[in-house]
Amino acid sequence: MNVDLLVVGGGVAGITASVEAAEMGMTVALAEKNPYLGGRVVQLFKYFPKLCPPQCGLEIFTKRIKQLGNLRILTNAEVKSVKKDGDFYDSRVVIHPRYVNDRCTACGKCVDVCPVTRPDTFNLSMGNTKAIYLPNPYSYPFIYAIDDKYCKGKECSKCVEVCPYDAIDLNEREDAIKIISKSVLITTGWEPYDASKIEGLGFGKYRNVITNLMLERIASPNGPTGGKIVRPSDGKEPRRVAFVQCAGSRDENNLIYCSQICCLSSMKEATYIRDQYADSSVEIFYIDIRAYGLNENFFNRIRSDKGIKFTRGRVTKVVENEKGNLVVQAEDTIAGKKITEEFDLVVLATGMEPSSRNGRIEGVNYDDWGFVIEQDGIYGAGVASRPMDVKQSNEEATGALIRVLQKIVEAREKA
Repeated sequence: MNVDLLVVGGGVAGITASVEAAEMGMTVALAEKNPYLGGRVVQLFKYFPKLCPPQCGLEIFTKRIKQLGNLRILTNAEVKSVKKDGDFYDSRVVIHPRYVNDRCTACGKCVDVCPVTRPDTFNLSMGNTKAIYLPNPYSYPFIYAIDDKYCKGKECSKCVEVCPYDAIDLNEREDAIKIISKSVLITTGWEPYDASKIEGLGFGKYRNVITNLMLERIASPNGPTGGKIVRPSDGKEPRRVAFVQCAGSRDENNLIYCSQICCLSSMKEATYIRDQYADSSVEIFYIDIRAYGLNENFFNRIRSDKGIKFTRGRVTKVVENEKGNLVVQAEDTIAGKKITEEFDLVVLATGMEPSSRNGRIEGVNYDDWGFVIEQDGIYGAGVASRPMDVKQSNEEATGALIRVLQKIVEAREKA
């Protein structure tokens, strides 16, 4: 495949760059390793400061994508290497089998007969799906996929037998293609930091210690509880909730850097609790609040809610008591004392790790933490380059296109 631009990663930054580049007249290939576009943003209930659901913006992008004949979308596509060849870039891409083609209408008959379940990765394993599944309620493309780690294949074939559209092919195999482009833009996004690595906070040990992204899924109407915020252990409605900021961030034993969005994310998520339970109380334990620019207004709005308390001090330990509640031990650095308080639910504001930290592309330069380092013709945008929010990811992707365009113009002039 020969294109002007290869975009690696189909989250918000990748979609923005791909659509805008194609609308400018470039030929574009967008490679996404998941079976759907949207990245982490699709998993959010709302994003700040307007607190609107992400599907609004993604719906607009989908309409724009469908109008672009010069934009090729590749899902289940993993870019393995990028090699400079003169003025061009030769990228090796592995296409993993989806086992379901675009004749699929998402009728669900295959799901009804599938005998095998798998952890629901979209809902962070808080529930299960069948081995054949719709990746998420707003999937693009809106077709099913099969998880071959769990599917029994031809040994079963019940989905093949029941599909009225001949949309399932269990013989599909992994393929490899070469994409030649004039520039490459890396927008591979982020992963939530593994909270089980954080000593003393109880994640993985106590079910009612969850992460901020888990709360996003729980609060979402299409999430594992249908949007009802309850404790994972017993389904109890939490009335006292603690948010622990910098959970693993700004810590020499975990992530040494600030992920920038965690303070605002916790404030946003505090509104989920307060909106659902008017008699609830939320306490946010923080080192310092980072609400840069116009986000200061959002901070002041949240701080005016009498049901939300801000306590300056690091949480040192979380333990579960005999009632199944969580006891938080922390320091109040303003009052100059140690405090111990009981909560129904504890939410850890874990940091953002670039996805490339554990899966780097050969030929791309990265720093020690896995963030992309710009090099000749290969650029980074979104959280692939540094921690940032959705709005910044959009802006960074557009800004990166200016550098991409310069590179493409240079290549065309030489040709």
